[in-house]
Amino acid sequence: MARIVIADDGIRFDGRTLRERPLGGVESSVVALAEELARRGHEVMVRNMCEKPIHHEGVDWAPLAGGLPDKADLYIANRGDRLLNLMPGARRTAFWIHNPARYLLKWRYLSKLWRVRPVIVFIGEYHATTCPGWVPDGGRAIIPYGIPDLFRKAPPATTLPAPRAIFTSNPLRGLDWLLDIWEKAIRPQAPDSELHVFSGPQTYGSVGDDKAAAMKAVLDRAAAMADYGVVLRGPVPKESLVDELRSARVMLYRSDINETFCLALGEAQAMGVPCVVQNIGSAGERVMDGVTGSVVDNDADFAAASVALLSDEGLWMSRHRAALEKQRVWGWPDAAAAFERLID
Repeated sequence: MARIVIADDGIRFDGRTLRERPLGGVESSVVALAEELARRGHEVMVRNMCEKPIHHEGVDWAPLAGGLPDKADLYIANRGDRLLNLMPGARRTAFWIHNPARYLLKWRYLSKLWRVRPVIVFIGEYHATTCPGWVPDGGRAIIPYGIPDLFRKAPPATTLPAPRAIFTSNPLRGLDWLLDIWEKAIRPQAPDSELHVFSGPQTYGSVGDDKAAAMKAVLDRAAAMADYGVVLRGPVPKESLVDELRSARVMLYRSDINETFCLALGEAQAMGVPCVVQNIGSAGERVMDGVTGSVVDNDADFAAASVALLSDEGLWMSRHRAALEKQRVWGWPDAAAAFERLID
């Protein structure tokens, strides 16, 4: 058994939050990794901005302000440069990053990376390409997020869902663009279809508060498009999202250059939902073009692929079955095992 310490200085959350309200991909991944490592027999401690100490699902949570233990077999500093040198007694330090690595080129990061030399953990192939080779490190590893068992093992749809498209990502990552494509090119060709939007600032905590006005402008537009079959639903907890994905015919998402994994696509694919994306950022790593969905290069092809999945029952069934067969493979047990190997 190893002692593993995870530190985060972002928004306030703990192990219970994922069951209580919508939570962003980074935060939900911290919860999932910590709990899986605990299930594997390790002593797992998370020190973050949580309100008070709790012990949940085998994980010891406590406020970061209370300090860190002197020693650990593996110390995982999550995102923030201020965390990097807080555990000099750790046998191995990993720096788990989630956004494109350009922000590491600032002196406050480079100076700490040079001194600590952590293993930099990326979450995908595209993500790894965003970090120049000259950035100091103690090694580099690619460990994709695990897809939660909640999605990987949930009973999928067994019959053709209604022609409902779904969007579950950040509204500032292409929702305005999608509403344009939907209004002009998709809905006219699939007039019985609907687009359900599960999105809002609540998922992102204080970060969402900072961008709430910009998000509201896009979401207000979605709310005003009821005549075009757009239904603004707002974010929902993961347990409810399973049911919504089971009822969806297709997930539509343009992607974004800042998208380094896209858990929303991973969750949908694990539920057997075909996805249509553009070849931007990491989207091509989540969707298998022509097998579990479509990865396209332009707006016209995006619209055409979307209409096809909303209209063609045979095509949907083929993509649906392929997604269930191929996109349920990598879960948090696999990701946790990869983090364990960092200790050695």
